Amino acid sequence: MRFHKSETSFFILIVFLGGVGIMLYRARTALDMLLPISVDSDVTALIRYVIEANSLAALFLIAALLCGIFLIYPLIRIQAQDHGKLQEMTQILSARSESLAQAALTDGLTGMQNRRYFDEALKEYLAQFGRINKPVGLMILDLDHFKSINDTYGHDVGDAVLRAVARCLKDYTRYHDVVARLGGEEFAVVAPNMDKDLLAKLADRIRKAISELNITIEDAQLKVTTSIGVAVWDRRESWQEFYRRADKLLYNAKNLGRDRVCV
Repeated sequence: MRFHKSETSFFILIVFLGGVGIMLYRARTALDMLLPISVDSDVTALIRYVIEANSLAALFLIAALLCGIFLIYPLIRIQAQDHGKLQEMTQILSARSESLAQAALTDGLTGMQNRRYFDEALKEYLAQFGRINKPVGLMILDLDHFKSINDTYGHDVGDAVLRAVARCLKDYTRYHDVVARLGGEEFAVVAPNMDKDLLAKLADRIRKAISELNITIEDAQLKVTTSIGVAVWDRRESWQEFYRRADKLLYNAKNLGRDRVCV
């Protein structure tokens, strides 16, 4: 059983009062021993007065102890329990708030970051890496002919494809890269401190890895490809302009035949 600080303080006070009681008892015993051998009437009267005062103090002490144990302590205990319940409720609400905040920034299907998180992260990355004069790369990916997968095999299969692509993206990116599902079959990767050549090579490795995914549908193997637009921030454009430029390169890749990277 754990005690609240106020309860512990109360018990310490009770111990001190008990100590005072013991001292009063010992003083009373000593005075009782002196009384029979006293020959001076004034001294005897003083001893009797002190004994009576000692007895009265002992009565007050006993009353204080009883009042504390049976009246004050129950109130302290109730307040401590209420405080504990309030603290527990606060922790539960705090954890729930964090969970809801995380859920608001996470894509429920793939477990990746969502569009809301991506927008904020892209702005922050441009601001921070712009200060230290380092490049920021952006890849926008869109799965080719994904609608036909949903139409042919159903949305459950389409969801399985999206989760497989999400795992592939996580495997091929670094821990500090931002990997997000923007919506539908569109994904994005923010890759700081990578120039155009490195980013193009990474994008092509991702494209090949996605094309090599084996997604089993009953007895058939489903294949999927992706088109990727790749851009490196020019340090002048806003995050919205940067995103639109990468998105435009994605559509160039689509128009050039899909399953390719356009830089």
